[in-house]
Amino acid sequence: MSSSTVLPTPTLSEKHSGIPFRLYEKAQYAKSLILDIATKEQSERKRGPAIPAGVEKTTFLKALDELSGQLGKENVEINDQPLKDGWYMEHPNTHDAMHVLDEEELVASAVVYPGSTEEVQKIVLWANKYKIPIFPISIGRNLGYGGAAPRVRGSVVIDLGRRMNKILDINPVDHTCLVEPGVTFYALYEEIQRRGYKHLWIDCPDLGGGSVLGNTLDRGIGYTVYGDHWACHSGLEVVLPTGELIRTGMGAMANSSSWQIFPYGYGPMADGLFSQSNYGIVTKLGMTLMRNPGGHESYLYTFPNEEDLAPLVDIIRPLRIGNILENVAQLRHVVQAIAYSGKPRSSYFQGEGQMTDEQVREIARKELKYGDFTWLYYGMSYGPKEIRQYKLDIIHKEFLKIPGARRIDPATLPKTDYFWSRDRIATGIPDLEELQWVNWYPNGGHIAFSPVSPVRGPDATELWRMARSRAAEFGHDIFPAFCVGLREMHLIVECVFNRDDPDSRKMALACMRAMIDEAASKGYGEYRTHLVLMDQIAKTYNFNDHALMKFNERIKDTLDPNGILAPGKSGVWPARYRGRGWEMSGLSERSEGDGVARDTATRL
Repeated sequence: MSSSTVLPTPTLSEKHSGIPFRLYEKAQYAKSLILDIATKEQSERKRGPAIPAGVEKTTFLKALDELSGQLGKENVEINDQPLKDGWYMEHPNTHDAMHVLDEEELVASAVVYPGSTEEVQKIVLWANKYKIPIFPISIGRNLGYGGAAPRVRGSVVIDLGRRMNKILDINPVDHTCLVEPGVTFYALYEEIQRRGYKHLWIDCPDLGGGSVLGNTLDRGIGYTVYGDHWACHSGLEVVLPTGELIRTGMGAMANSSSWQIFPYGYGPMADGLFSQSNYGIVTKLGMTLMRNPGGHESYLYTFPNEEDLAPLVDIIRPLRIGNILENVAQLRHVVQAIAYSGKPRSSYFQGEGQMTDEQVREIARKELKYGDFTWLYYGMSYGPKEIRQYKLDIIHKEFLKIPGARRIDPATLPKTDYFWSRDRIATGIPDLEELQWVNWYPNGGHIAFSPVSPVRGPDATELWRMARSRAAEFGHDIFPAFCVGLREMHLIVECVFNRDDPDSRKMALACMRAMIDEAASKGYGEYRTHLVLMDQIAKTYNFNDHALMKFNERIKDTLDPNGILAPGKSGVWPARYRGRGWEMSGLSERSEGDGVARDTATRL
């Protein structure tokens, strides 16, 4: 299908979550690749609109009418229409667009659209009155981790992004910004360019359509020097589950001059309570911005053998700690490099099961311009030319200690090569290419295994061996990327499946669960995960008889006595849900338990 025959992708001038005009043609092409191989048909709802547990349908509909009176009828929508998965730039806010369970399992009962912090407070007070679970999203593009879906079926999704999408401040002197939930990386970058602040850079993840606020709260990463987004935030405004409003850090002063420049404030630092949690709804976020370093140069190295992984990681560690490798280091595998084309697996291989190394490398030799390789390292050097060259010479000397290592001359690569997308991202320019590998299967969805480990060769080898062998057990190819921070390493293993094929979904989920259990047995914990896997991973943090979870539950019950805010997120369940079969562990993959307990918590 030609991109010219595809319906137009909304642009930023038309929609808060739209694509920048500079990426419009790329978006049309990406959309055409998806539609070319899609076989999933639009189907009617089988189960009908979900109703929150513990609430009668008539009461729920009456409650929605009441909320419509407060927010306006156009800002309250019941979820009773067929579920449309869409794609990255036109995603749903009612369910998981890349559902690994049945599409009607993790599904909202309704979606509401507040236009201000005050309206968020009204929604929270309403939810407490009727004890209706609510689930806030910023944009809902956390694809691979559950997207916009609520953890509890029948929750009311609060879509903060549609109407709360203002860039409240960009300070070119302090190099900071203040944003609402609906501000995407695309939008922030484009606004900085519009204002002519050439000295300011943002840091963005692999794709730019996500919320700056949402990605930061989920501890997402980017690829400049400021790649640790949570470490670069400064200042939160939060609506608590009781409807109260607080600001953290220096923002706790009503007339603060330093909210976006000093994150700590005075006394206990509360910010961490609102990261990957269900303790509050963040309505404003302060972020630091990077200063243009005065020059930059991307580079790409290839390494021929699977066994090169361990010595290479040991070379990377001191270079990264010493900031010779300045941004989040990316070490990717040849299978994913092939899949960047956006073509399905069937274009290269017709067999069943996991492809062998030799099969993959043979495909790469024919299709790519990198020669024979197993691993690719994408990097960026920053600063004036002479400083960059000093660092690049050190990197080159160290990497060539791996026999067969080669630096790829960027001049030999066409501008359509994926290398140039990584080049843009590492300079804070949001792009739209990363998810093309999801087309590995028709109706592609993906789910990630994301353990953290020391930056050591034996750890990298063990994690790779474990992920590769588990994937082979379930018949999957996997796309691994080792992302190295200063002293830790994230292995992000993407598992792609056909979301229209129940067996494909089942095998992908079983593969993830097996990886999680084996990794935990060896001391590797996950840093971020899909809604379906949250309970399992929370249980792996089991020191002192799960003391941390008990602590989290005490905080939850104190801040959210009616248990209305995102129950089950990160495995933290409020009292009225606990012990009633809501947890997912592999034995049960239902997002509904055995109702909720009647309790005596005070209505607010």
